[in-house]
Amino acid sequence: MNRTLVGSAMTFAVKIVFTTLAAVGVTSQAVAQFGAASVEVDEARVIAMAPTMQVAGTVLSRSDALISAEVSGRLLEIAESGERFEAGDVLARIEDKALKLQADELEAEIESVQARLLFLNAELERYQSLVESNLASRTQIDETRSNRNVVQSDLQVARSRLAQVQDQIDRTRIRAPFDGVVAQRLAQAGERVSEGTQVMRIYNPNDLEVVARAPLSYYRYVQPGDELAVRVDEEVIAAPLRTAVSQGTEQTHVFELRLDLEERLPVGQTVRVTIPTADVREVLAVPRDALVLRGDGTSVYVLDSENTARRINVAVGIGSDNMIEVKGAIQPGDRVVIRGNERLRAGQEVEVIGGASAAGTESA
Repeated sequence: MNRTLVGSAMTFAVKIVFTTLAAVGVTSQAVAQFGAASVEVDEARVIAMAPTMQVAGTVLSRSDALISAEVSGRLLEIAESGERFEAGDVLARIEDKALKLQADELEAEIESVQARLLFLNAELERYQSLVESNLASRTQIDETRSNRNVVQSDLQVARSRLAQVQDQIDRTRIRAPFDGVVAQRLAQAGERVSEGTQVMRIYNPNDLEVVARAPLSYYRYVQPGDELAVRVDEEVIAAPLRTAVSQGTEQTHVFELRLDLEERLPVGQTVRVTIPTADVREVLAVPRDALVLRGDGTSVYVLDSENTARRINVAVGIGSDNMIEVKGAIQPGDRVVIRGNERLRAGQEVEVIGGASAAGTESA
């Protein structure tokens, strides 16, 4: 009987010990979970902002040309697609054998006419000296002078024809009008091309622009010189607006935007251009990363002077880039959590480890 009581007492004591240890373990875990959290912060601030919309745009080259043959003939050489070149380089070559034969004939003709002209000039001088001695008539002088003038005209015509043929020979070499790259070959070596036949398309990949079209109702909210946000996948680029031209018709009510682009993007790349849709106004804004989206609404965690997090419910308004308008119990200069806010709880203490306001907090 006594042995039974002693055993029961020992079992009860062991249960108490294990229960106590378990309680201590749970409490430690809870403290670790809800202790000071490491966060990064920024400030709520008043900024000028306007509601915006995104429109589709395309990256184009400002120097984009279709190159055509300027003389007829067989295409002997043509640059490969993707080949880079400088202004003045030969991009294609057309056979010039027939033109060179014409040039040779004209040069021979010019030599013959020049010889004829020399003879007539000499005859004219001879007749003029004979007239003074009454050994030649005035009619002979006039006839020789007339023949000399005709030959002079023939020489000018022959020289002009030779210059034209030489110009055509030069045009058998199709030269690049600017630095660039061959985008597409439209003819192949060996083909016969006529004057005006398109043989290739070229463009300058270092002279880029973005072209977009937007509803005409927003035309008054943009001005040349404005910097607009251009989104390329996940990257946002600031590009100055060069021109905004109305293209509205009875069927289409749009205007065209052209923005200078310094970044090296592929021609044909699709982008999104952000344009304002109303006048600029001052709003209270926070970084988008400060927003916490949960089932019961949108909120922002604000830190007090003791680095304790307060959860503030907000309504969001217009946005621009990484900033967004908020309305609620939040003031300019409030420190808002932008990193680590997903795990925060209202009333939880935090440790500020970075962000725009971290240095000021540490000095305080």
